[in-house]
Amino acid sequence: MHVSQPTDPAPAPAARSEASGPATATTKAALEKSRRDKLDKLRSLGIDPWGHRYDGAQPIADVRTAAAALDPAPDFSGGPTVRVAGRIMLLRSAGSLVFIDLADRTGRIQVMLGKKQVGPDAWKVIDCLDLGDLIGVDGRLGHSKTGEVTVFATGIEFLTKSLETPPDKYHGLVDADLRQRMRYLDLIHGEGVRDRFVARSRIVEAVRRVLTERGYLEIEGPTLQETAGGAAARPFKTHHNALDMPLVLRIALELHLKRLLVGGMERVFELGRVYRNEGVSPRHNPEFTMLEAYEAYGDYRVMMDLTEAIIVEAARVARTPTRFEWMGHTVDLTPPFRRAKYDDLIAEMTGCNPADPTSVASAAAAAGIETAGRHADVIKSDLFEATVEKTLAGPVFVIDYPAAICPLTKRKADAPHVAERFELYVAGMELANAYTELNDPDLQEELFRTQLDGLAAEESMARMDTDFIRALRHGMPPAGGLGIGIDRLVMFLTAAPSIRDVILFPIHRPHAGS
Repeated sequence: MHVSQPTDPAPAPAARSEASGPATATTKAALEKSRRDKLDKLRSLGIDPWGHRYDGAQPIADVRTAAAALDPAPDFSGGPTVRVAGRIMLLRSAGSLVFIDLADRTGRIQVMLGKKQVGPDAWKVIDCLDLGDLIGVDGRLGHSKTGEVTVFATGIEFLTKSLETPPDKYHGLVDADLRQRMRYLDLIHGEGVRDRFVARSRIVEAVRRVLTERGYLEIEGPTLQETAGGAAARPFKTHHNALDMPLVLRIALELHLKRLLVGGMERVFELGRVYRNEGVSPRHNPEFTMLEAYEAYGDYRVMMDLTEAIIVEAARVARTPTRFEWMGHTVDLTPPFRRAKYDDLIAEMTGCNPADPTSVASAAAAAGIETAGRHADVIKSDLFEATVEKTLAGPVFVIDYPAAICPLTKRKADAPHVAERFELYVAGMELANAYTELNDPDLQEELFRTQLDGLAAEESMARMDTDFIRALRHGMPPAGGLGIGIDRLVMFLTAAPSIRDVILFPIHRPHAGS
C-alpha cells in the first residue's frame, strides 16, 4: 500500500479540536451533546462504545524506539506493522486525512488515518472520534514529511468513548486544588505528573529491595489499635460496634514492630499508612505512608548506613541528579552524608551554650520563643527548629538529641542526658528519624508515665500501652530503629514543591459540586 504523503496539517478548526478558550455553559452543553450524538452513532453502526479486550498492543515507547532504525524518508510502504492503543490527545483533520496524537502510559505518537487506507466502514468510526477517546490502531510505522514518527493506520478499533470534554491546552487544569481533586485528569494532561508517580512506584520498589536484600522481612501491622503509640500526635478516633470498644487509627508503626523483635523476628519492616488528625500543609497530609525498620543487635549508627543506602538507591532508580537545587538549597547526594551533633549546630547558629539551660533560655527568648514554665529540653527543641532546621541543605544526619524529648530512645552510656537518635534533614525538612531503641522495660514504663511537659494529653501517647511494656519484660534485644516518610522522600527525589504533588489522592475540604 502506498499513498502520496501530505505535510502534517495545521490544527483543525473548533469543530474538530473542540475549542481553544474557556467554554461558556452553552458551548459546554453543545460539546457534550455532540459527544452523546457520536455515542449514539457508534451504537447505530453496531459498535460497542465501551470496547472489549484488545490484545497485542505495543508500548508506544517501544514503537518509537523501533522507528529510530527506520529510513527517515517519508515513504512508509515498507515499514514494520505495529499495533498501538491509547487516548486521543490531539485531533487534526485535512480533508480525507486525520492526524491523531495517541498517548499511552509510556509516551505519545502520531497516527495518520486516511479514508482510502482504512476503508469506508472504518471512516464512519473515525468521524465519531473526540479528544479523550480511547482507540486501538493497526498500521505501518514510518515518518511523515516533516520527519515525525507516525503510525500510518490500516485499521482502527474503538475502545472507549469519552463523554466529558477535556480541559483545553491553555485554560485547563491549572488550579492546584482542582488538579488534586481530579487526579485522573491531572495524570492525563499534567506535564510530568504521570512521570512523578511512576518514579514514586520505583522509589518504593527500591526501598523494599534494599531492605529485603539485607535480610529484612516485610510485615503488616494493625491500622486499628486500642492505643495510639509510637509518636506524639493526635489520633483519629473511631468505635467498633460489635465489641463496643473505642479504637484509633495508628499514628506510627513502631510498637508492633518492636513486639516482633521480642518474638525473634530480628529484622523487620513495614511500609504502611499512618494517620494523624492534624493540619494540612505543603509537608503534611493527615494520611501518609511511612517506612519503619528495626534490626536486632544494631544501633542508630547501623540505621544511618541503612538510611544512606536506601536514599542513594532510591535516587538512582528515580534518576535524580547527584547534585541539584530544591527549595532554595543546593542538595548533594554524594555519600557519605554529613553527620553533625545537635548541640554543636545550636551553638554554631545561636552562639549559646547548649549545655547551660540559662544560656539556651536567653537565646530562645531572643528568638521569640516562650520559655516560662517549660522543660529546658523542650525549649532547646524549639530553638533548634527556629534557628537551625531551615539552614540544613543536607543531606545531614543530626545526631545525639536531648534525652528528655526522646522517650523511646536508649541513652548514651557515658552521657545519660543524651539520646542515641538522629534525624536526617534535606533542604530544611526532616526526612528520616532513627534511634538506638530503648529496651529497658522499667525505664520505658517510667518515661511513658512522665510524658514531656507541654504536650496535650490527646496529642501524646496518653494511654499506657501495658502490653508493650509486658513484651519488653520478656526481653527485646538491643536494636536500631528507623522511620522514613515515603511521601517526603518522593517529594525530595522528584523535586516536587508540595507533598500533595506526590500523593495521588490527598485530603481536601468539601467542595461544592464534587
